[in-house]
Amino acid sequence: MPLISLDRSKTSLRAAALARRAALSETARAAAAQALLGRPFPLAITAGDVVAGYFPLRGEFDPRPLLQALAEQGARLALPAIVGPDRPLAFRAWHPGEPLVKGQLGIPEPAAAAPALTPRTLLVPLAAFDRAGHRIGYGGGYYDRSLEALRRDGVVTAIGLGFAVQEIPLVPALAHDARLDLVLTEAETIDFRS
Repeated sequence: MPLISLDRSKTSLRAAALARRAALSETARAAAAQALLGRPFPLAITAGDVVAGYFPLRGEFDPRPLLQALAEQGARLALPAIVGPDRPLAFRAWHPGEPLVKGQLGIPEPAAAAPALTPRTLLVPLAAFDRAGHRIGYGGGYYDRSLEALRRDGVVTAIGLGFAVQEIPLVPALAHDARLDLVLTEAETIDFRS
């Protein structure tokens, strides 16, 4: 498939999945975030493990209840920060309730003075996903670059968080598109690590 056709395909798939996500009520969104707390987290978390999440925007699946629960199990938390175009994300220490600052794209993130951390587990927002572990993000490539760098430097488990309505039959993925290891929705845990 030509690159331009692939880009158009991803754009239309992204728009359709985001429309389904946008149609969810606030009650359904809150219930989905709580649903993750009702089943075991798919990885063992030991004291000091670094788990990076994200600050939810535009109706994204809210990882904050899960992050709070993981912190109570001893995880150290981090949130991403954009440090420049075409660069991997930086991950900075964060504790629930700590104030955040607006980053380069207006996304809340820890202040630049917060310690940099390397996550062992990375919670990834998404626009759409498929049963092969591919995701469609928002087109900036930040998570693809970040996962490539983290995987080159060690072991990291990438867990996409999304609503079941964001699943699509097939993501048109390219070689540089980083695969997820798992996806958590309000309905199930989908494991691609086999």
